[in-house]
Amino acid sequence: MSRDLPHVLHLYSGVTEDGEVRRVRDLVNALGTGLRHSIVFAEDGAMLGYKDFARGIDVDLSPEFPSLEGRPLPGRLTRIARTMQPYDLVLSYNYGAIDAAMAHTLFKDAFGLPPLIHFEDDLGTESAARPSRGRSWYRRIALGKTAGLVVPTEELEELALVEWQQPLGRVKHIPFGIDTRLFAMRAKPDALRLIKHPGEKWIGAVTPLGEAANLPMLVRAFAGIEDENWHLVILGEGPARGAIEREVDRLEINDHVHLPGPGRDPDRAFDLFDVFAMAGDEAPYPFAMAKAMAAGLPIAAPATKTIGGMVDEGNAHLLSAPGNEARLTELFRRLATDKPLREELGEANRARAVGRLEQDKIAATFRRLFTSAMKREF
Repeated sequence: MSRDLPHVLHLYSGVTEDGEVRRVRDLVNALGTGLRHSIVFAEDGAMLGYKDFARGIDVDLSPEFPSLEGRPLPGRLTRIARTMQPYDLVLSYNYGAIDAAMAHTLFKDAFGLPPLIHFEDDLGTESAARPSRGRSWYRRIALGKTAGLVVPTEELEELALVEWQQPLGRVKHIPFGIDTRLFAMRAKPDALRLIKHPGEKWIGAVTPLGEAANLPMLVRAFAGIEDENWHLVILGEGPARGAIEREVDRLEINDHVHLPGPGRDPDRAFDLFDVFAMAGDEAPYPFAMAKAMAAGLPIAAPATKTIGGMVDEGNAHLLSAPGNEARLTELFRRLATDKPLREELGEANRARAVGRLEQDKIAATFRRLFTSAMKREF
């Protein structure tokens, strides 16, 4: 019976992060049983460990497909195009899968290919402020016949329109969906390897420990809080761990800064935080911050266009300029001493997350987009 359902091909390439795997799983689950899916990851078995697809959804995790890596030579692009023919819709994700979009643009009419929708949410070594000229040029051509280009932020939307020269009707600004009900659940004090004791207040950060996160600055800003009940908890792992620990040692705040690693289930940790913090330009889409909003937390972070546009307006007025350590310190102090303000901002951020980021609403948006592309209901 499922053979009669529209068949969607998902194409990923490059290093596959755990969060990326979870996002495609969540999207597949949210769309329900009206589709069947084949998912290609460049890393063999990247998704094979995930068995928690919703009951009744037809998912093939190891379909045959040519490698998405290599030079964009005609023979290779032809093989990619022909392999897309049996499907009803193709979804390609980020620059690692851009050759699939190029093959689609070159051979769509000749091979009668299904519609293709491309997603961009991870610029890798690029940034919205300094995009790669070569990659921008390639995207301009490769995306020429796509049925849509999905981006989750205003910054990426502007990049798509200006640098990649995509027509306004093709670019779709759709944020990542979140199951906001999950983040309304209460967490146990021992949900992490670290126990939250009565009376403690936590500023939390959830991020890979890389240079872009600017976590030593986050540590210095936290050190400006004079209340001994406050602790800084940074969930994640990465090459900057040593630099963070050296800054903690220098400031002699080892008892108040904790790096317990990534955690077994970091999503359950958000309820333990009293404030969510960021100090750097961590990713094109601050996914962890969106979860913190769903958990009802005030946000202390740089005032980028993306972050300022996501949080509630009242919280947006309190953000710090990127790299402004003194302003971040001031914000930490204010939030640490003003519980009513923390509660007000947290409630407003949760309401904004429920209104704009709720997974069911985002799934309905994708359902309309996919139905329009395929010209077929599901």
